[in-house]
Amino acid sequence: MEAVFQISLESILADLSAFTVIAVWNLFVILFLSKKVYQTALKKGRSLNSSIYFSRKVIHFLAGGLTAMLLPFVAHEPVLPAATAFGLALITYLPHKLNRRMYWFQDPENLYDVDFTLSWGLIVLFTWYIDRSFWLGVVSVLFMAYGDGITGIIRNLKYNKRTKAWEGTAGMLVLCIIIGAKMGFAGVFAGIVCSLIERIENIDDNITVPASGLFILLSAHYYFPSLTAPFY
Repeated sequence: MEAVFQISLESILADLSAFTVIAVWNLFVILFLSKKVYQTALKKGRSLNSSIYFSRKVIHFLAGGLTAMLLPFVAHEPVLPAATAFGLALITYLPHKLNRRMYWFQDPENLYDVDFTLSWGLIVLFTWYIDRSFWLGVVSVLFMAYGDGITGIIRNLKYNKRTKAWEGTAGMLVLCIIIGAKMGFAGVFAGIVCSLIERIENIDDNITVPASGLFILLSAHYYFPSLTAPFY
């Protein structure tokens, strides 16, 4: 059969059933589960911004993060994972464009939720051509999905608002070191750098965190491959 992006249609069709389920799960998290988290947080006395932030981090963990974790085990090609991400980017962008935002997680002042899905999809798509195991891209996006996710939860629990604080950075550092260990010393170093970059104010860490991690891992992959030998 014909190929798409140098990938056989047989491979794409083989992944279709799995990614139909994954797409439905992501929509469930975005449209239902995250909304329930938002409502529960409000009922427990959290501030409006805090409740929105908890909702966003649920999406980080249970949509972007969980899907990335599954890739090395269920995916045979990057087209459907990327298409799923780009479809979700459109679903999250249109409410901003039409001024009908999903109030439980979308912020009228930025498009960070859209950037999250776009960076996820682009990284997974293009890194597959370098590493067919998916781990090069997966580790990079997990720095964002899980690393940035845990720092937000820690800060939110303590300060009841979206803010930068070293307690959250410490939590992200520990988690990113664990995630990065999958790519050896280079991955651990990338996790440390990403944790420090996330601490910088007034930048979109949905782009800077995975991009920084990917740059370090790609550099090691090509120039110091022995540093990417996994610890587990």
